[in-house]
Amino acid sequence: MKELVSIITPTYNSELFIKETINSILMQSYDNWELLITDDCSTDNTVSLIEDFMANENRIKLFVLTENSGAAIARNNSIEKASGKYIAFCDSDDLWFPNKLFTQINFLIMHDLAFTFSGYKICNELGDIIGEKSAIETLTYSKILKNNYIGCLTAIYDVHKLEKIYMPLLRNRQDWALWIIIMKKVRSTKAIMDPLALYRDRNDSISSNKIKMIKYTWLIYFKVLRFGVVKSMYFTLIYLLKKSIKVI
Repeated sequence: MKELVSIITPTYNSELFIKETINSILMQSYDNWELLITDDCSTDNTVSLIEDFMANENRIKLFVLTENSGAAIARNNSIEKASGKYIAFCDSDDLWFPNKLFTQINFLIMHDLAFTFSGYKICNELGDIIGEKSAIETLTYSKILKNNYIGCLTAIYDVHKLEKIYMPLLRNRQDWALWIIIMKKVRSTKAIMDPLALYRDRNDSISSNKIKMIKYTWLIYFKVLRFGVVKSMYFTLIYLLKKSIKVI
């Protein structure tokens, strides 16, 4: 029997891309899923576009927040409502390849894993392929502490093995914080090397703003992991060195 997969998707003013995202999920060869979309008070046509899909597809569930609260709260709202054995993530401008869920569920079962991820391709806002991000074959807690090796659109975890785990309430980088929390529990996991999804590189992404990146990297160590000032500074510096980001 196919176990249910709960797909977590936050939306905010996503009218340009949400149709492609939903269609990529509808095309999954693994069909026992529910798509839980939490809209973070969009001011465009995002909600109405989602409702159009819902008229013909009862696996899609929409929740609308009463005030703009950020991606972490939007994702956590969907996680709270989720019924699946597995929790997977797909943002409202990203795409999954048709075999994504089928491949990952089989991989989890075959290797008896609680958590896994994969490589992914990268496109620009027009959908043109501009690169590819390889996965690290074996990931450990010590490695994820120093660098985020996981694309959010490829991550999936087993609720029965880990229970539901929610994203820390940061405005940015909350996905990396969640992977750290999960990896602290599992200590080590394996990844699928092949790309299973398509990440859309947006001009307004957090990675395009170095000051924000440094700020939220620090907050993960200091606020989420409670490392203390000196240890947080040390790990932030390690991260910057790995990314070759100049502070001054």
